[in-house]
Amino acid sequence: MRGELCSTELLLWVTASHGIWTQHDESCLSGGKTEQPDDSKSGSTEDSQPDISACGGGGHCRAISDGKVLLDEPPVGTEPCDEHQGDSKSDSWTFTLAVLLSSCFVYNSMSTINHQALEQLHYVTELTNLIRTKSPCSSDDGEDSADFVSFFPDFVWIVRDFMLELEFDGHPITEDEYLENALRLIPGKDPQIQNSNMPREMIRSFFPKRKCFVFDRPVTSRKLLVHMEDVPDNQLDESFQMQCKDFCSYIFTHAKSKTVGEGITVNGAGLGTLAVAYVDTINSGAVPCLENAVMTLAERENSEAVKKAVAHYRKQMAQRMTLPTDTLQGLLDVHVACEREAIAVFMEHSFKDDKREFQKKLVVTIQIKKEEFLLQNEEASVKYCQAELQKLSEPLMESFMEGTFFAPGGHKFYLEARDKLEQNYMQLPRKGVKANEVLQSFLQSQAEMEEAILQADKAFADAEKAVAAERAQKEAAQREQELLKEKLKEQEQKLEVQERSLKENLAQLEEKMDREREDLLRQQEWVLEHKLKMQEELLTEGFEKKFEALTSEINKLKEDIERTRNNYPSMIAQAIDSVRTIYIELQPGSHSVFRLWLKLLRETFRRFENSS
Repeated sequence: MRGELCSTELLLWVTASHGIWTQHDESCLSGGKTEQPDDSKSGSTEDSQPDISACGGGGHCRAISDGKVLLDEPPVGTEPCDEHQGDSKSDSWTFTLAVLLSSCFVYNSMSTINHQALEQLHYVTELTNLIRTKSPCSSDDGEDSADFVSFFPDFVWIVRDFMLELEFDGHPITEDEYLENALRLIPGKDPQIQNSNMPREMIRSFFPKRKCFVFDRPVTSRKLLVHMEDVPDNQLDESFQMQCKDFCSYIFTHAKSKTVGEGITVNGAGLGTLAVAYVDTINSGAVPCLENAVMTLAERENSEAVKKAVAHYRKQMAQRMTLPTDTLQGLLDVHVACEREAIAVFMEHSFKDDKREFQKKLVVTIQIKKEEFLLQNEEASVKYCQAELQKLSEPLMESFMEGTFFAPGGHKFYLEARDKLEQNYMQLPRKGVKANEVLQSFLQSQAEMEEAILQADKAFADAEKAVAAERAQKEAAQREQELLKEKLKEQEQKLEVQERSLKENLAQLEEKMDREREDLLRQQEWVLEHKLKMQEELLTEGFEKKFEALTSEINKLKEDIERTRNNYPSMIAQAIDSVRTIYIELQPGSHSVFRLWLKLLRETFRRFENSS
């Protein structure tokens, strides 16, 4: 099961259950008791997401159909299955893991939401001592619990075997109103009252999105109730089945992707990484720290993002090219398009790459892969051109071996045969980027043979031979110049592609940072709205001191929002500098030195042309 979970790349809906849980609940969530709504497979978030129901390390793991997994806690007070379960500390850690790993936390209780039910949920009051949001994790203060709301799951309270009427002061109320009334703080300074208020206050503070469902008894017969686990579906009470359907409909349609703050979503592999990080921390005797766990997750996910981006680049390059390409620019254009897509893949799957370490790995790796494709393209061109020249030169070489060119006028015949060879060669399609270089190499190899033919041609006087030899040298020099011009053009094309690559990386990075900033501002403003609402409720309920205590949290949050807005330009500037540095390191010296070298090379060509 762990392998299946860690291998999925889909974003997850993670639902944790705590409290009383039966096989009927498992069947209910899996769709056995009630069918999912038509849109349940896509839910209210991303398409094609599986629903993962998960709890902590002390629970059970069961595979459920349609890509759903149920990891549920054993109910409090049940018989422990080994020496590590059943103690309060283990229960506290299990509860903590359930909260940390889930996007929807389902709490089960019996009969009513009363003092006893809230007492059994005392684990929520321990979370401030069992979770840290910021490093160092060794800190003993609970001040960062103010940030819990930014990454805690939705809270769903299920009341089993509900015995009351949904009424308040003689008026009907909804299930949600029933829950909110139960969570209202009780006035009074008595220690027992204050202890009773703690879970209420923590639930209201840490879980802004709350929902309640009440369930009738699944059967009315006492005989069936005793053997509840063996009761078939068709004997369950109709009202219970309808309540199950409503609950499932809510879970399937309102489920959200698991996030770890700042809009960072988690897939199956990421959830596995988080779970291992948290459990390892707990086993070491330390307190789980969200920031440390997220950095561990970022290290893994960013490394995977680089691999995915590079794999996409290699696959697309291989699919879109036929080697050898007619021109270097043709290959570079494909490279630019594939690199753009690869950068987008990386940006989609990476996060918290603040030092641009992984973006640098991507840039460097794609540069290496591009050079490999360039080399393959050149090798394919050389191989093809050499093979074709070998075929085309066979008649020329046969005439030379037979002595045809050593008769009077043989040099003229040789030049005509060679020119015909060149014309036939130039008409060949798809010779590739090394066509001229291979031809130049071939002609250079013919120089000694031409010289021998010229010297042996008695139709030429000595003076004419000297003129012909000089003409041959000039032609060779001209061909060499054309070849150098071609190389210069290629270097300019490659440099232009590097500049386009830099601009594309910067553009996509800035776009990603814009989205992340908007997501962070949206989350901060949502948390601020929640705290302002909570502060207003405390004032309405007559808890002025608690009202005032929230003021500092609210002021700090407002400062954070202002800082997010004001620091953005400097963050962008720093990111741009980091990416520019990556590209400067890729060049021989720097861009400016490289451009100076190209300028001097052009001037050399001009002087050469003027002198000739």
